[in-house]
Amino acid sequence: MTRKIISLAAACMFALSVTSCGFASDTSVVNTVPVKTYSGFFAANGETISENNRIQGMIAEITGARCEEKWVNEGDNIDDIIDRMINSYDYPDFIYAGNKHSRLLEADAYIPLEGYIEKNENLKNYFSEEKWDRIRDRDGHIYIIPVFSKMNMYDTETIHNDEAFWIQARVLKWGGYPKITTLDEYFSLIERYMKANHSDEDTDATIGYEILTDGYLYFCLENPPQFLDGYPNDGSCIVDRETGTVIDYNTTPTAKRWFKKLNEEYRKGVVDPDCFVLTASQYYEKLASGNVLGMVDQRWNFGPYVENLTDECSYVPLGITIDKGIREHYHSETAFDTSQGIGVSVSCKDPDGAVAFINDLLDPEVLNLRMWGEEGVDYRTGNDGMFYLTNEQTGLLEDRDYRFRQRCEYAYFPFYKGMNLDGVNAYSPEYQPSEFYKKLSGIMQECLDAYGARTFVEIFNHSEANAPWYPMWSYTNTFTSSTIYGQAREDMDKVKHEFLPKVVMSSDFEAAWDEYMAAYSECNPEAYITELQNEVIRRINK
Repeated sequence: MTRKIISLAAACMFALSVTSCGFASDTSVVNTVPVKTYSGFFAANGETISENNRIQGMIAEITGARCEEKWVNEGDNIDDIIDRMINSYDYPDFIYAGNKHSRLLEADAYIPLEGYIEKNENLKNYFSEEKWDRIRDRDGHIYIIPVFSKMNMYDTETIHNDEAFWIQARVLKWGGYPKITTLDEYFSLIERYMKANHSDEDTDATIGYEILTDGYLYFCLENPPQFLDGYPNDGSCIVDRETGTVIDYNTTPTAKRWFKKLNEEYRKGVVDPDCFVLTASQYYEKLASGNVLGMVDQRWNFGPYVENLTDECSYVPLGITIDKGIREHYHSETAFDTSQGIGVSVSCKDPDGAVAFINDLLDPEVLNLRMWGEEGVDYRTGNDGMFYLTNEQTGLLEDRDYRFRQRCEYAYFPFYKGMNLDGVNAYSPEYQPSEFYKKLSGIMQECLDAYGARTFVEIFNHSEANAPWYPMWSYTNTFTSSTIYGQAREDMDKVKHEFLPKVVMSSDFEAAWDEYMAAYSECNPEAYITELQNEVIRRINK
């Protein structure tokens, strides 16, 4: 790109500076050119970068703007933060509220975006007209732009970042890298490893299986039945791919078998006896200690906390089903999630410039800066057009201080997953197959070789095209207690939080299960399932 300014709003930056909401807004200087500074709150764990960050400065020089990103710190209560925003009616320019989006929508915190999107070509073309229509709220307006839902060409994931049954590499190596496909095989390997490798003195330090149940993260306990039956992560239900029929995975025969197995493993001492009283922080600490052999979790949730584990204690994902012969479906194409994304707040004084900034972040040159960095400094290009990193550049990419001063991904602004827009390279270094494999440790290369794979995604079945309703959690994330089905969902969640730990710990599983099912049936799950069925039909016919 030869032009320095790529939007009308940016072209006017010499005469303008933005006074934003009370979160933060000022006028800074990059290479003597005034740059608009926008504020942003992101309900996620992220890395704060330096005010003089090199890549952010380069992006600002091209776009005429920058964003001062504020992240959730450990111990922060997201609900409290959002309450303060709503009560004061004072918002940052950009908001990414995650699964709290509906609360801000109800508070009229966002401006409608469709008129601005129409004026910005990169954004207008980011989704098809049909998908933009799916993003619209019930009132017909577009309030957020999904961030992680756009795939260019095809999936290039190398790390399975979603849910799986995880197991430490040392356990697989000890077992001779066996093919583990069923729930019984998974726990059998863990049991045998514990018996063979730990004396009475150190057994207490080893946890065969850990469970996270803190807050909404209790999905680690309650939603495996959908995967064990071979379904993808619709999250809120199972949908039969042949008939489009919605099934409640909480009440299936597989759900009962899953919790009965946990009950057995708990009573054997394989499951951590403290699992149901752990906070998320305590759970992460246990994983980081290297003493936990296995668990179910989404890698995006636990991954940052296990980066310093020894290679032998690193986690490998497995696609476990309840019985042999079931085709697992753990890895799916990028979900089209309309329930969360980035929005522009009513406090923003320059919505034209703010949306133009989002638009400009999708320019190919800017995308390369965000994901790969500066050519010749952060990566190199071969004669074949393939991007690659020297050993030194690979090391710098993993250096936290270097990222603080030198890298700026704007990770919660829209981008393209899959292939780079050049059609040759992956969208970022960690998804370039050659770069991924070469930096793996010896045991991880050995592990992948044993399973005939070069990436962790290749351990799973090839992902099928997403069904038109997938994922259903993108719909249920918008539910509130103001509807019958929303109230049913809240009641169901409360019952699961209360009764499932009792089911796992009980000395009489059958009695505990019956008590749980009786309480669950009182929550009006039929209203919830009926609403999901209506939504599946709507999405099929759209």
